[in-house]
Amino acid sequence: MMTSRDVLQSLTKSALMPQEEMLEVAKKKGSLSIGIPKEISFQENRVSLVPDDVALLVNHGHEVSVEAGAGKPSSFQDNDYSEAGAKICYTPEELYKNSEIILKVAPPSLQEIEWMQPKQLLLSTLQLPAQPESFLRRLIDKKVTALAFEWIKDEDGVFPVIRSMGEIAGGTSILIAAEYLSNVNNGQGAILGGISGVAPTEVVIIGAGTVGEYAARAAFGLGASVKVFDNSVYRLRRLQSALGTRIFTSIIQPKVLAKHLKTADVAIGALRASEGRTPCVVTEEMVAEMKAGAVIVDVSIDQGGCFETSQVTNHSKPVFRKHGVTHYCVPNIASRVSRTASYALSTIFAPIMLNIGEEAGIANMLRHNVGVRSGVYLYNGMLTNKYLGEHFNLPYKDLDLLVAAL
Repeated sequence: MMTSRDVLQSLTKSALMPQEEMLEVAKKKGSLSIGIPKEISFQENRVSLVPDDVALLVNHGHEVSVEAGAGKPSSFQDNDYSEAGAKICYTPEELYKNSEIILKVAPPSLQEIEWMQPKQLLLSTLQLPAQPESFLRRLIDKKVTALAFEWIKDEDGVFPVIRSMGEIAGGTSILIAAEYLSNVNNGQGAILGGISGVAPTEVVIIGAGTVGEYAARAAFGLGASVKVFDNSVYRLRRLQSALGTRIFTSIIQPKVLAKHLKTADVAIGALRASEGRTPCVVTEEMVAEMKAGAVIVDVSIDQGGCFETSQVTNHSKPVFRKHGVTHYCVPNIASRVSRTASYALSTIFAPIMLNIGEEAGIANMLRHNVGVRSGVYLYNGMLTNKYLGEHFNLPYKDLDLLVAAL
């Protein structure tokens, strides 16, 4: 049995032995500090990362800071983020100062650009038509690297953010139309769809892209009679194949379109222009001939709208009536269902953040990821987008050459 003296000698001996040095655990080489600011743009309710994906990033060794209240419009509380491992910042200045990457939904305001730090990476939408030249010049002065997420492509060459938001806008547009057909919103008192023995609701969709496809899916699923118009036979054929059933399709011919609008209960504007304004294919005379109490949902309003009678509205006052027809012309439909939209955005952004971390920075990632590279319009303050350079009459450099020289 050991005596107290033996125990003391044992402890003394071990104390004299070489000990492991206790050093601070350094950050992993590829760890990122990501900031999620609260959106301050008018009626922008989405958030760029949901708590589940914050936890994923934190578990991979990254630091995520979230401004207090950032997730509230999408029904995410601050404690949801803190429990996922995020740090809650109570001022935007603190968040911008301590983040290498700023991840947000709406373009930064001029005030937010002032809070940005040199060499930061900004990932947000660009919304070029709404931006003044001063917006771009201030980002250039900050020497930031900026990516427009609506320009990022996936492995198939598809714009994933545009497609996801288009899917949401298309499905939601039919639900909106259903609301305004009901008596609750002073509509004609019709159910969108059909029941046995009663003629189904007629829905005319103008545009056979992603928005048109998902509007057609929703309307068809409810039992409505669906008619789709587009100027591309290829898109109409692709829509028929995607739906797996034969529906009424037609090229946009004014007389044919006017004829079917007369009997329509709902008209969805789902055209999208590759550049500039959406073509206005429905005249005021056509609208005036529509049923009293019919509903127009112009999803194309963010590019000017495809109905001559369309005027921009907002989520507070979303509709107006003209010629007895209810018009819904809110540009940011996805913010109406912000929780779903936030999940859709987060599933796109989280893998990009993980990829940047695995590549130990954006520079290495851009060498290998052509899809993300297509979204870059500023690299360390250098304009790299030809369209923006010509639009604002600013000098620009080829990003591929810059990346090759890294």
